[in-house]
Amino acid sequence: MTQSANSKINTTRLKTHIDAMAKQSINITPDASSTHLHNGIDTPLPPADLHGAYVNNRPLPTEGIADRKAYIVGSGLGGLSAAFFLIRDGHMPAQNITFLEEGNVEGGAMDGAGNAEQGYIVRGGREMEFTYQNFWDVFSEIPALELPEPFTVLDEYRIVNDADKNWSKARLLEKQGQLKDFSTMDLSKRQQLELVKLIMARKEDLDDISVEQWFSEGFLNTNFYLFWRTMFAFQNWHSVLEMKLYTHRFLHLMDGLNDMTGLVFPKYNQYDSFVLPLLNWLKDKGVKVQTGTIVTDVDMSIHDDAMTSTAIRCRTQDGDYDIPLEPKDLVFVTNGSIVEDTAYGDADTVPELKLGEQALNGASGWSLWKNLAKKSSKFGRPEKFCENTAASMWESVTLTCKPSPLIDKLKELSVNDPYSGKTVSGGIITFADSNWLMSFTVNRQPHFPDQPDDVIVIWVYALLMDKTGNLVKKAMPECTGKEILTEMCYHLGLTEQTDDIIAATKIRTALMPYITGQFMPRAKGDRPWAVPEGSKNLACLGQFVETHNDVVFTLESSVRTARTGVYSLLGIKKQIPDIYPGQYDIRRLLRATRTLNSDKPFLGEGLLRHFLSGTYFEHILPLGPNEKPEDLNKPGMFEQQLKSLRHVFEESHSLETAKTWFKKTMDNVRNRD
Repeated sequence: MTQSANSKINTTRLKTHIDAMAKQSINITPDASSTHLHNGIDTPLPPADLHGAYVNNRPLPTEGIADRKAYIVGSGLGGLSAAFFLIRDGHMPAQNITFLEEGNVEGGAMDGAGNAEQGYIVRGGREMEFTYQNFWDVFSEIPALELPEPFTVLDEYRIVNDADKNWSKARLLEKQGQLKDFSTMDLSKRQQLELVKLIMARKEDLDDISVEQWFSEGFLNTNFYLFWRTMFAFQNWHSVLEMKLYTHRFLHLMDGLNDMTGLVFPKYNQYDSFVLPLLNWLKDKGVKVQTGTIVTDVDMSIHDDAMTSTAIRCRTQDGDYDIPLEPKDLVFVTNGSIVEDTAYGDADTVPELKLGEQALNGASGWSLWKNLAKKSSKFGRPEKFCENTAASMWESVTLTCKPSPLIDKLKELSVNDPYSGKTVSGGIITFADSNWLMSFTVNRQPHFPDQPDDVIVIWVYALLMDKTGNLVKKAMPECTGKEILTEMCYHLGLTEQTDDIIAATKIRTALMPYITGQFMPRAKGDRPWAVPEGSKNLACLGQFVETHNDVVFTLESSVRTARTGVYSLLGIKKQIPDIYPGQYDIRRLLRATRTLNSDKPFLGEGLLRHFLSGTYFEHILPLGPNEKPEDLNKPGMFEQQLKSLRHVFEESHSLETAKTWFKKTMDNVRNRD
């Protein structure tokens, strides 16, 4: 049903049901991890984590929507998605929506700019996967960048990725360009148990605990953790709660963690692939965008537990002004920023951090969140995420490369020729013995629509900002672009060719002090909910917003928080599905179990195979790397697994012994005495 907000929708024949729905209390953001799944009269709505066409219904307009205005602070993906849902599901006239953007370009962290002459620059890239329910919902309706109507961004994305499977042939390198074995997770039984303990732990028991406080030192030196921290940008001192949420969220991708086979990538950079199509759609509808405007505060009328936003305080180059708000008007705030205060450098200059000084008269994107938090504890504690930049900072580098020995080496490491238009590196390649923990990636080329045919764009980043390089005896933030490229050439075994490589390469660097601020250890109440308790007309968006089970540092979390804010403030009677329920899928659990066990049979696997053999369910058990379905019934597997269980019971085979052993094991897993 497509209706303008101003049109009248005849609901006469549905009045009985519409009136009943208006009285119904609907949990917009159900929590699948806190409810027992069942069918009954007390569960009239779909299950919390149901995904599919049934939950993609179009809601009716909110009464009086045509006369309401919405102001969106920040034009990152969260803000852009909020505008999308206001129009599509909220039926708000697009001309009633105004963006207030601090920068001069929309998109927030999803940037992509430059040219071949001065060098392209992206501060990051986007590893995507199939289960971003909210994200793909948006882009299933946004016109494609290059295909004609009626094709969408999703349609275009599928064409690119279905025809060009992602995988990596060189995930880890060491010893100056030599391939390091990345075939297994390299976890001992004890280390596997540490991870199981984390999965079993309650979220509320992990407040302010870091990764290194939870895991042993040995765990942090495994292939698994090397894959994990470099793919997701985790540090040892980051939140183990967030690592737990990641484990649940991406359990279905565990067996592709080493070779990146579970990922999909856009054809171009993140700005051209996502921001530009969505922004064009919004502008075509009539949305207004005001750049160069920083919001310093939102005035509120607070009575008892109710908070109503009354004015937006803005600052521009021309001075300060206020936007008065009616109670029915809406405000969507991107609280916090992962790219605020980015310092830039190039081949010959070092990025110079100036925290809080780049915005207008000392105001910054973090100032707004801090001012809101002063008004009410419901807005969280922003200082937890922005006041330890040494722990949240890393640097990225964009290389714009003409043919050189670097490209020749890249051809050796890539799954396809870099100039072919197909998958190149298949995700990041990490130098496992790099003091900086440096990685690089080459996505499909061209990475920019206007990129010349003989140019390759490479993105580089490193995590450890306080360590001296292996060759360049400086910390990465102290280095020029040439010095960083010199260090990279060393790890690729190209030291003698470095001068030729530098001569053929444009280098642009970006030092980001808050880039993983969202991963800092946190506790309950540190982040606001999308609509803080008591807020009547203000919602929060982005990477520093609380959700039940979703994770941060993903495009999906930005869209989810935006959708939650729109539905909540407009009272839309529609659920937003919880995360993909792979964590409850026995097939995914068994597959992940075997993956973490270095693809060796897990305890009891033979017994399960014997029990399920010849039944409908025999396919749920995972195959090993060299196994075929017909191997499942090969002689000796059952006996082999039985033998592996003998040590459990030794000479005693009583039921009581088994019960005692099982209880002891589970108590150990739960870390209980």
